[in-house]
Amino acid sequence: MKNLLLATSLFFTLTSFSQDKTIELNCYNKWAAKFEDRGAEDVKDGVYEDVIITNRQGAKAVCNNGKAEVIKGKLTKFYILLSDGTYEEVKRTWKNASNENVTIINGISKSMISVHNELINVLWPSKIKPKKAKPTTAPDPTDD
Repeated sequence: MKNLLLATSLFFTLTSFSQDKTIELNCYNKWAAKFEDRGAEDVKDGVYEDVIITNRQGAKAVCNNGKAEVIKGKLTKFYILLSDGTYEEVKRTWKNASNENVTIINGISKSMISVHNELINVLWPSKIKPKKAKPTTAPDPTDD
């Protein structure tokens, strides 16, 4: 009887520890997955007022609307859109000049790292390619 109780309690203890923990994706991960899945057109030189500025530390991320300036294929300045409709330039003290010569690949800028270990990226959602057409399913055979 003791062995049965011990085996049962051990079984329930092991199954409770082995349950899958659902990992919740943050806003950056969701956008990055969409860019990876669909791809993006090249970002040409200009000022874009429809970008997303992502700020990540650890597993936490904050995504804000903003605008960005691209010159010679490189991100030069970027701003966060404030609730009153104005923009505030994102300024940080950067590690290893990570804010210089920032390339844009597949619609997402290279990660810039602040001295406080913030990872910052700029995303161009308007450059995401449209969904690919899905194949049509053939009908099952009939007994005609």
